[in-house]
Amino acid sequence: MVALSVTAVVPLFTDSSGAIRVRGTRVTLDSIITAFRLGATAEEIAQQFPTIGLADAYIVIAYYLQNAAEVDAYLVQRQAEAALLKEEVESRFDPAGVRASRRAP
Repeated sequence: MVALSVTAVVPLFTDSSGAIRVRGTRVTLDSIITAFRLGATAEEIAQQFPTIGLADAYIVIAYYLQNAAEVDAYLVQRQAEAALLKEEVESRFDPAGVRASRRAP
């Protein structure tokens, strides 16, 4: 009888800025889960993000399904951080002024 390994390694790591990414790529967990929530299959995610293999797409989706509460909390935190960063940038650089200058001849 052949013994099979029953342990799968989730190919995720936290980068220096605190973003969770797929190991060996720049693709964030946020991107994969957003695509999945919008109805993308693992195959479609692997096509959208060519640096991610199909097996890794399945493993990341399975990880999300098994740890949805923790991953959802992480995603909410990331959205809050993004909103704060947007506010900071817009307070320093008025977006209306930038848009107007881009339209000017």
